[in-house]
Amino acid sequence: MMRTTISPWEHYGMATTIQQPATTRESTRAISHGVRITLRLRPVIDLTSDQLLELSSLNDDLQLEKSAHGELIITAPAGSDTSDRNAEITFQLRGWAKRDGTGISYDSSGGFILPDGAILAPDAAWVVKSRLEALTPAQREKYLPLCPDFVIELRSPSDHLPAVQRKMLQYLANGTRLGWLIDPSTQNVEIYRPNSPVERLDRPDMVSADPVLSGFTFDFRELWPEP
Repeated sequence: MMRTTISPWEHYGMATTIQQPATTRESTRAISHGVRITLRLRPVIDLTSDQLLELSSLNDDLQLEKSAHGELIITAPAGSDTSDRNAEITFQLRGWAKRDGTGISYDSSGGFILPDGAILAPDAAWVVKSRLEALTPAQREKYLPLCPDFVIELRSPSDHLPAVQRKMLQYLANGTRLGWLIDPSTQNVEIYRPNSPVERLDRPDMVSADPVLSGFTFDFRELWPEP
């Protein structure tokens, strides 16, 4: 397994993945091919978290997020291979979280309101229970108004790598203590920590999340295809 480090700030300035606003027909065609669509809403509409939640319930075949600038981000359902890998990630993280008992894990349908105003749904996340206990029952029924302690993003074939890398840096800037970006196409894992260079692992077998998730070790052999 090769291990390298890169400066996290090198990711800024990379080409954005946001296209020009598309017509409804163009958007539908693009979404059907797995392309992420971003709609600029401000100053016409300032979408609230409750409105985004309602839109998501009306369009449950799509993933809807909101950027820190108020843009609506629309993503198509994952392909079969990506869904299979995401299920494995959720399975391993959930199993450890239930045994450990210090926090709660979430799958890709869980949304979080970040301090910068963005509403994002990582492919997997974990939050310390003490932070959740400070929230009201009403807050816990909606998007959680916090940034997860741990996030995982799984790159799909349609995802532009620089865009996902910027998303990982956004999590760090909003309080995430550990993040993993998993890229099945290269079989690499990028590890993000606050105030540290990004660490890149080449086809790792096992990766520990200590000390943020004490005792959690992920078996990546379940994600990589056989040589």
